[in-house]
Amino acid sequence: MPAIIVLGAQWGDEGKGKATDLLAQDTSIDFVVRTSGGHNAGHTIVIDGEKYATHLLPSGILTPGATSVIANGVVVSPEALFRELDGLIERGVDVANLVVSANAHVIASYHSTIDKVSERFLGKNLIGTTGRGIGPAYSDKVNRCGIRVADLFDEGILAQKIEAALDVRNHLLTKVYNRRAIEADAVVEELLSYADRLRPMVADTTLLLNNALDDGKTVLFEGAQATMLDVDHGTYPFVTSSNPVAGGVCVGAGVGPTRIDRVIGVIKAYTTRVGSGPFPTELFDDDGVKLQTLGGEIGVSTGRTRRCGWYDAVIARYATRVNGLTEFFLTKLDILGDWDRIPVCVAYEIDGKRVDEMPMTQTEFHHATPVYEFFEGWKSDISGCRTFEDLPKNAQTYVKALEELSGAPFWGVGVGPGREQTIVVHDR
Repeated sequence: MPAIIVLGAQWGDEGKGKATDLLAQDTSIDFVVRTSGGHNAGHTIVIDGEKYATHLLPSGILTPGATSVIANGVVVSPEALFRELDGLIERGVDVANLVVSANAHVIASYHSTIDKVSERFLGKNLIGTTGRGIGPAYSDKVNRCGIRVADLFDEGILAQKIEAALDVRNHLLTKVYNRRAIEADAVVEELLSYADRLRPMVADTTLLLNNALDDGKTVLFEGAQATMLDVDHGTYPFVTSSNPVAGGVCVGAGVGPTRIDRVIGVIKAYTTRVGSGPFPTELFDDDGVKLQTLGGEIGVSTGRTRRCGWYDAVIARYATRVNGLTEFFLTKLDILGDWDRIPVCVAYEIDGKRVDEMPMTQTEFHHATPVYEFFEGWKSDISGCRTFEDLPKNAQTYVKALEELSGAPFWGVGVGPGREQTIVVHDR
């Protein structure tokens, strides 16, 4: 009953889709499961030279024979779901094997409205959200006034819940943000319009997944966002509204922790971040622009330019600890082939003291400056390498150093966007 978690070990955009796709090809994955977040996620997969991007859908939707599951921990925009499905259908992708949890919460139009106006209201203190309603939907979930997918099949319950939610939201919109109130009937009508198409996809996914594991099926849990965006363990308050760490996967899918076999952290050979918040290794010079350009660092879902910096081993060790990582998958090593020397952050300096582990407080992390070790570059194109021995010696040294500094073995290394551009370091 192999259950595998793939999650981000930095601030997202690490290449989780590539790792998921590779596992699905090599391990005969039966189920690929999203357990948190919404359509603010973005996974890019290149298959036979053709690029695909998934947002709300698990990237396993591109794997023939695998069942894709949107589990209970996800917040679902029906409009975004069907827009993404229709885009794949137009490209000839079979999307019939999609299952959506009856207990997943729904993002309604008023969630997006609240998200956008509240972010603007924050001014210079903005969080950097995508404005897609994810945070407000999770807020309603915790406040016990949310809408679940199953509610779309009971018009009376749906209307009652939306009226209750808007009773509070409309006071906020009209009296604080000076906006127009939202009509409950219009929201009900919009959500009901999705019900007939959605109904055949909906199931008790907790039962489905546990039965699959009992039957010896392989289930891959695909992370969205990343460790440093976790609402409990990330750089709060500049985080997402859910728990994309390994423990959150169990909650978001209804699968117990004793059933998990592997926890793979996907991590870039450098570091990027989208949105606001502290970033100790961030570069504001030509090297930062160069990483951004060579790495194509534009957000898949948002189109926002990613902030770039050097590899941060402190964050890697932290991700290993809070997720219980069994291994890493290192991506985008090929992007570093144009540097004479490559810095790696091995510790921080805070108020004149060296700190080797993640600082305890937000203030300390804001004040952290990187302590670097430098590694010789390899100054060559490695995108054609297929074994570890094919890599230049300096690239091998860099990978081995990162592995030692990061606290878990490297299962594989990506040397390009294609499925075939992967080197297996420690075969499982």
